[in-house]
Amino acid sequence: MNGESIDVLLVEDNPQEAEIVRLYLAKRYSHKYSIRHVRSIGGALNDLATGQVPSIILLDLHLPDTKGLEGYRHIAGAASGVPIIILTNFNEERTAASAVRSGAQDYLIKREVNAALLHRAILYAIERQRAEQALVKMKERYALAVAGANDCIWEWDAASDQAYFSPRWNELLGLPGDAVADQLQDWFDRVHPEDVAELRRMVRTRLDSERHHFEHEHRLRHESGDYVWVYARGVVLADAAGRPTRMAGSISSIAKRKETENELVHRALHDPLTGLPNRVLFIDRLQQALRRFKRNNALRFAVLYFDLDRFKFVNDSLGHSAGDSLLVSIARRLMSVIRPGDTVARMGGDEFAVLVSDIDDESSTAQVAERIHTLFQQEFSIAGRGMYTSASIGVAVATEQYESPEELLRDADLAMYRAKRSETESTVIFDTTMHQAAVSRLNLETDLRRAVARGEFVVYYQPIVTLSEQRIVAFEALLRWLHPERGLLSPDSFLAVVEDTGMLATLSWWVLEEACRQAREWRNVFANGTSLGMSVNVSASMFRAEHSAQRVKNIVLDSGIAPQDLSLELTERDCMDHEEATQAVLAELRAFGVKIHMDDFGTGYSSLSYLQRCAYDTLKIDRSFVQTLGSEEQSQAIIKTIVGLGRMLNMNVVAEGVESRGQLDALVSMQCPEAQGFWFSRPVPAGEASELLRHSRQLEH
Repeated sequence: MNGESIDVLLVEDNPQEAEIVRLYLAKRYSHKYSIRHVRSIGGALNDLATGQVPSIILLDLHLPDTKGLEGYRHIAGAASGVPIIILTNFNEERTAASAVRSGAQDYLIKREVNAALLHRAILYAIERQRAEQALVKMKERYALAVAGANDCIWEWDAASDQAYFSPRWNELLGLPGDAVADQLQDWFDRVHPEDVAELRRMVRTRLDSERHHFEHEHRLRHESGDYVWVYARGVVLADAAGRPTRMAGSISSIAKRKETENELVHRALHDPLTGLPNRVLFIDRLQQALRRFKRNNALRFAVLYFDLDRFKFVNDSLGHSAGDSLLVSIARRLMSVIRPGDTVARMGGDEFAVLVSDIDDESSTAQVAERIHTLFQQEFSIAGRGMYTSASIGVAVATEQYESPEELLRDADLAMYRAKRSETESTVIFDTTMHQAAVSRLNLETDLRRAVARGEFVVYYQPIVTLSEQRIVAFEALLRWLHPERGLLSPDSFLAVVEDTGMLATLSWWVLEEACRQAREWRNVFANGTSLGMSVNVSASMFRAEHSAQRVKNIVLDSGIAPQDLSLELTERDCMDHEEATQAVLAELRAFGVKIHMDDFGTGYSSLSYLQRCAYDTLKIDRSFVQTLGSEEQSQAIIKTIVGLGRMLNMNVVAEGVESRGQLDALVSMQCPEAQGFWFSRPVPAGEASELLRHSRQLEH
């Protein structure tokens, strides 16, 4: 399914929740999502009537024009064969479960959904729908094959109590050609004990009409002692009292069909690459373990969830076939280290899970995790070369609070990502603070989306002053979030989420436009022949889009400021991560007149050759060196070196984070040209910054 375009019909009346779905599916996956959004069942039916059949339908049960399962029934009737996932709230979970029993592929509780879960649920629903359709088609093909098969024909007469079985009977059961079966009991005697009662009931039951057709699958004992699956069909004729008087029909072997059905079931429940149980089977076994635990709390169990560290590099460097070989090798090793009765499954991609049953305490789980880590310490031979890999393991131990397998998987997944981010722990056991943090992050992400629409972001300005005259020569524009409940927030509290959600470029463009507009206003009011710079922090992600350089130029031209009054600040790391594309844009902007600053200098690679290649106008000394001026001699040496370096390369130097008179005096003694920090002013709104600028200009005269 990789590379496939997935057409989603989203039936959701809440625009905010619809937007969240859009954003989740906008993340970079190996395929593309296209979303058609309607707000009612009526709208969905109209959309389906156009003939555009979606790949999947995401259906909210709580809609303005339907109640409960009514909407699902309408959609299921109009979109036969299209997988449907129910989106529901906690209080509608029972109704959503009923929809699944009625044919929906899955349901998701909105507050628990994240991008990865929604993505995996969609793929799973589409694949399961395909598997079900494939099974239906397979059964139809077998039905045609059976119709033309060489069946055993049988007949029974009540008056004589004699039966007839064609020669095919002996072939089916491995009997000699001259063996005779002339009683109905000869048939029943060979039926498997588990099947015979139902067959007798169907054949011997008093009838309500003169004719009764029956069909029955059961096992017959072969002469070898094994049982063979057969399919019997027949018609029963009855007298006026409903007593059978005559029966006739056929018996055919369905051994191959049963093998095929078993194979299909196996394929539906096992990963085709590794042969391990897949997500569907794992969740089923996890559900059984949870039920046993609910009945008897002594039957504790745990879930280990892990993926391979840096697996993408294997695919990128050696190819996907090598990645597949590595997964197969890992699966084999996993099977060798798990205990009897435990289940190991491939959940998709490079993700695996282990169900550890009947544990006494967390130490039992830790031992299994340690065995898994040990197997990764051994070399793998892949594509003719040796390699090593490792895993980050998250653990969720069963407690009374868990109500579904998905909750356990969710928490094990959260613990795994905590382990992945940890520098010291390769195995992390879930605790409730992780879930609270995940919920808090989701809420923050939702608030961020709304903040953009509601205009809650503002720009604050911090002056940059000359140390020789302590005159304001520029301002740095800084993003702030005026949260309706939490007050004014600095980027430290939300920047990570902004980066993960792909909003960083959007906000950076907005800050750039606001800063240039403000710079124009200040230039109109305070113009006295001297320039006033405006520094704006930008991200290399802004420059990935086409015509980004021209967009910056247009902002400068529209604002009416001089290009040299605008400075773009990038970190050293930001430039190096996207060097080729970023440097081409920066070179074009620098030729236009815009200045380029290296922010937080001294904390990255600080390569002189790289510094020369990027041709920056200004180096900004990171605040960590300024703040330790009085306590660490090394900081003073570093700052002296950077100031001297700037002088030799004809670059300006700005020291950040000046908070005391002592720091200021030290920087003046080192002849640092410019500085900024709380000693001069905290970041302030535009109005307060105007007063600072007004005061500074008055002191110049």
